[in-house]
Amino acid sequence: MVAIVPDHFQHYAAIDWSGAVGPVQRGIAVAICARGRCAPELIKRPGGWSRSAALDWLRDGMPDGTLVGLDLGLSLPFVDRGAFFPGWADSPADARALWALVDLISADDPHLAASTFVDHPEASRHFRRHGGREGDQYGGGRGRLRTSEVEQRLQGLNPYSNLNLVGAAQVGKSSLTGMRVMHQLAGKLPIWPFDPAPAQGSLIVEIYTSLAAIAAGRAKGRTKMTSIETLNIALERIGSTPVTGSGAIDDHSADALLTAAWLRTYAPRPELWSPAGLTADIARTEGWTFGIT
Repeated sequence: MVAIVPDHFQHYAAIDWSGAVGPVQRGIAVAICARGRCAPELIKRPGGWSRSAALDWLRDGMPDGTLVGLDLGLSLPFVDRGAFFPGWADSPADARALWALVDLISADDPHLAASTFVDHPEASRHFRRHGGREGDQYGGGRGRLRTSEVEQRLQGLNPYSNLNLVGAAQVGKSSLTGMRVMHQLAGKLPIWPFDPAPAQGSLIVEIYTSLAAIAAGRAKGRTKMTSIETLNIALERIGSTPVTGSGAIDDHSADALLTAAWLRTYAPRPELWSPAGLTADIARTEGWTFGIT
């Protein structure tokens, strides 16, 4: 796909997402930095972030002209079997219809959770859930992968299927809750590559924080940072001013801070906006992880 390389962004933000239950998700962290080399900053929220608060910030609080990355999967595998949910008559035709379906079925779940969708009689056949419950359509092993996740593996990363909802490395719950947010943002913000990159205004992309950490010199398999000192080494390696302070930092905050700065450094690269494997059909159905070429 030929893509416009947007060069108008004045801010770069990253959100480390969470699919956890409850009114507040400790795993959500939001960081932002301005154009240039200034240090990224955490955006604090009294009492912590919730998914609803993050939705409100994206819709109404984020500065105009922000490129914002969300650390979650914006869609599910489609290309490998020609459908998100093969055998289900209501399987959506594209990602936007998928977001709408997840939000509709989970409408009564509080705090933008997606528990009802996970337990839906048809959808659940495709998930690996807790308690050894693996749907007959799950596919075994790590589960089905999107095209961009296959590319991630070829580049030495370690993605898990968004249909896997079990284990510390799973991102399925985050992805499904994020889809509810994407549906509720419909028409408010463009979301790449489902929408083309705009010539002005803000834009959402999917990110993989490990990709930013590796680009900043962290070893594969050791991408998490839990001290300010370690974070600052990574920030300096990608051309960012270090943050102030010293001592411990939670890995969610470190991921968000580093990835915001990484977006600022890497967004001008044309090849990241037109990866070789990204076709029009994949852009409509599976989407893509920004930074994977």
